[in-house]
Amino acid sequence: MLEDADLQAVEKLHEAYRQITSEVSKVIVGQNDVIEQLLVALFARGHCLLVGVPGLAKTLLIRTVADALTLQFSRIQFTPDLMPSDITGTEVIHEDRSTGERDYRFIRGPVFANIILADEINRTPPKTQAALLEAMQEHQVTVGGERHPLPEPFFVLATQNPIEQEGTYPLPEAQLDRFMFNVLVDYPDEDEELEIVKRTTTDVEVSVTPTLNDADIMQLTKIIRKVPIADHVARYALKLARLTRHNQADAADIVKEYVMWGAGPRASQYLVLGAKARAVLQGRNYVSQEDIHAVAAPVLRHRIKTNFNADAEGINADDVIRQLLELAPAETDETSEVFRSADAG
Repeated sequence: MLEDADLQAVEKLHEAYRQITSEVSKVIVGQNDVIEQLLVALFARGHCLLVGVPGLAKTLLIRTVADALTLQFSRIQFTPDLMPSDITGTEVIHEDRSTGERDYRFIRGPVFANIILADEINRTPPKTQAALLEAMQEHQVTVGGERHPLPEPFFVLATQNPIEQEGTYPLPEAQLDRFMFNVLVDYPDEDEELEIVKRTTTDVEVSVTPTLNDADIMQLTKIIRKVPIADHVARYALKLARLTRHNQADAADIVKEYVMWGAGPRASQYLVLGAKARAVLQGRNYVSQEDIHAVAAPVLRHRIKTNFNADAEGINADDVIRQLLELAPAETDETSEVFRSADAG
């Protein structure tokens, strides 16, 4: 059970989420699911990969979210000639003019910020991509044998173009697994595109009002891990993750036929953590199976590797996830409420 202070934190975080989405919507038209998933990952202190064709405002969305939060923002444009030191920083020789003594001084790179926009992350070689791996996992960088902690909170929000293959370097699975969410950014519908055209072809500047600072975020996000989860809801998350593994006895036919390997235990962890964050952002102090269901696709799609049969028949990870969710439907809100009341008793 949550204490009164925790319940107040849930309400405060829900109100902050409402304000942030309102501020972001001043700049971004539509993309409600993308905004929700991005903020769920942020408040769960996870990293997020946004995948979409050029021109869908992926970079603008991340910059706007950073503006809506009083956090230090840094953009890194990934290119084929980008070096690891261009991200982490480097040591330079510094001379004391008064004594003439020389020593090494570390000059911080752009990774030393709260929100890192790794733009077109797949356009740089693996050596430079790997420079980001330690930062994402350990929240530190090591240069010259010395560790340098990164500021907290620390989020990597990366963008990737799914259609461009020339001059790109696919992210290795180990690095993909460090991203909590893989969010697909799709085309807007006709009405939304009309609104985009109207907004962007007039001389009107929109200002975004910041809502939370780094201290607020560090304090409020602690409540997410305190939110209790019923055993049957946690087992539902485990079931979804385990259903993606073709070597399980109860694996679905689509998994046995089209999946090379499935999601590991980190997927189960992120399903539960993402569901907790989603519940809190919606103002609830309990987790339902619908929360697990809502975050299943962004958690699982980059952790499922399809085989050649799937490629030949045009089946991707989202098709597999869609069928698995149909095989394991989530409970309704009414059923979850019954379980929640029982757990509370």
